[in-house]
Amino acid sequence: MTNGGRKKATIYDLSVLSGSSPSTVSAVLNGTWRKRRIRESTAELIRSLAETHQYTANRQARGLRSSRSGLVGLLLPVHDNRYFSSLAQTFEAHVRSKGQCPIVVSASRDPEEERRTAETLISYSIDELFICGATDPDGVHEVCEAAGLKHINIDLPGTKVPSVISDNFEGGRILTEAIIRHFPADRPLAPEDLYLFGGRDDHATRERIRGFRAAKKELLGGDPDECVWPTGYAADNARKAFDAFYEQRGKLPRGFFVNSSINLEGLLRFMAEHPLENFKDLVVGCYDYDPFASFLPFPVIMIRQDVEGMIARAFEVIEEPRASVQIHLVKPRLVPPRTALTGPLDALIDSDMPR
Repeated sequence: MTNGGRKKATIYDLSVLSGSSPSTVSAVLNGTWRKRRIRESTAELIRSLAETHQYTANRQARGLRSSRSGLVGLLLPVHDNRYFSSLAQTFEAHVRSKGQCPIVVSASRDPEEERRTAETLISYSIDELFICGATDPDGVHEVCEAAGLKHINIDLPGTKVPSVISDNFEGGRILTEAIIRHFPADRPLAPEDLYLFGGRDDHATRERIRGFRAAKKELLGGDPDECVWPTGYAADNARKAFDAFYEQRGKLPRGFFVNSSINLEGLLRFMAEHPLENFKDLVVGCYDYDPFASFLPFPVIMIRQDVEGMIARAFEVIEEPRASVQIHLVKPRLVPPRTALTGPLDALIDSDMPR
């Protein structure tokens, strides 16, 4: 934020400067602070900061919400991932089927950028915002609440509005079971032969780890703590983790639960630097779906999250007049090795091809 005329303050900037919530700042700026019993000293501070930092309310986004623009927003973490791109494609089709116009943007898993992006979308007077995989969904909620904007969480849950997500525990459990059962009875896995790599300290990863550990205890009788390596979602961080594991032990485990296709990319970067025969006994489970992974030289069992089901359910919930703040679970699908499924991109029309 600058005060030299180049960039004016936002409600979120004033919230940070004043130590008040975005909804409190909004109430002061739109004149409803007395009804909310906000202290006069707080109101004076916020008004002074607004003047000092050249805050100008956007008339379209002042929480009026009295007319519909026909614009519906989707906030993603990243675009460069089949799961999120499929969510975006499905979201766009659903919005257009309702005669509205979709706006899809990403915030690179940066909580401050998530809030700034939400404020920008609000300035265009969007009617609704679907918050997908946000690092700080409750922070985005505060921005939306201050503007009176309808919103809902997808993929990762928040605590302020309803959330529609995959059943990550069940998905983690069935994927782990499939990895274990893929090994022959005469050469079964031991508990220390199966590792989970990838993910971060978010709800999805925690639930997948819980499903992974439950299946291992049930089917293998044990679950050593050292078999879980949450490396984050960056492909290169995953590659470095595989490098470190290989350097310590001289080999990879026989079975891998890889927590996303981005982490799978890290595994493939690692494998490209080693002879293929080093991995002939490897079985990989990936909590994500990509058809190209189906035809790697080793078995890859995948989880395809039901993006169509999640988007449809999210639209149902957001239209409920008084939807309760709860998590709606959508069951994912297990995809066996050597299987390529159809997806949202199959609906694209190529004008040069016969129909």
